[in-house]
Amino acid sequence: MAPFKSRFPIAQFSRSWQRRWLSLSIALLGASLGILGCHSGSQTAKTSASASSQKQYSIRGKVISVDQKDGVIALDTEAIPGVMEAMTMAYTLQNPSVASELHPGDTLTAQLQLAAQGAVLSNIVILQQANLNVLPPMQYHVPQLGDSVPDFRFLNQSNREISLKQFHGKVLVLTFIYTRCASSQFCPLMSRNLAHLDQLLAADPGLYAKTHLLSISFDPKYDTPAVLRSYGGAYTGRYTKETFQHWDFAAPSPAKLASVLQWFDVAVTSSKGKIVAHSVSTAVIGPDGKIRAWYPTNTWTPQQALKDIQQILQKEK
Repeated sequence: MAPFKSRFPIAQFSRSWQRRWLSLSIALLGASLGILGCHSGSQTAKTSASASSQKQYSIRGKVISVDQKDGVIALDTEAIPGVMEAMTMAYTLQNPSVASELHPGDTLTAQLQLAAQGAVLSNIVILQQANLNVLPPMQYHVPQLGDSVPDFRFLNQSNREISLKQFHGKVLVLTFIYTRCASSQFCPLMSRNLAHLDQLLAADPGLYAKTHLLSISFDPKYDTPAVLRSYGGAYTGRYTKETFQHWDFAAPSPAKLASVLQWFDVAVTSSKGKIVAHSVSTAVIGPDGKIRAWYPTNTWTPQQALKDIQQILQKEK
């Protein structure tokens, strides 16, 4: 891959970037090969490369510099567990025109994909802008360990109002989704993760009784109780027989949506009434109603959440 032109502000560490890009490429390819390993050994190198290019990750970071002409940004990103450490490197924008809306110091989330032209970013959502003259309509709260979670209220799949306070005394794991999400690495992945976590918890009746799961939709106008009920039943695998005793699917009222998203650091971008991009947020709330763990990307696993839950409950003894 050719280095970026010297006029780009990150050219001064281009060699370091190339080493990091090589390491990232190897890590992502290794992850893809691990997935392919359960299939026939006759898979070709071309198939492996294709699978690698389709592997996507949710990342979060701060913009260091912007090259509007080439549609490239330098981003100081948080670590992706098991894939890459926290680092500053160059990323190509899938839509180069987005560069004109980015500024050094902006904090954003995006979807990372390994492609032939390098590390490519799409579905960019600006969480906080550094340029005070163009502040976004909302400044997001970033959940911190020990934060007391407000008593937000929602309408669930059974058309009943529920509140976060009613789950005090249990460990609550909540995540954000919308049922029409087409990106397999975002909402569907979060729902699959909770479905797997639900199964892991069910294997221990004592643990199951001390926990609850909640999927919150940020598309309340479309995701009505009936839609959420159908969606939830499909993910639990019980369909119309699901009783939703351990896992609720709910949405805030349109009037309260912004405050919920702001508190949990969920940025949603809409165009012509349709959601076109959003960030990811999953929280583990302790029996005391305080944040005990927060996963701001799509890289968390059900096993990781289970371990966090077990540690939380162990400390409660």
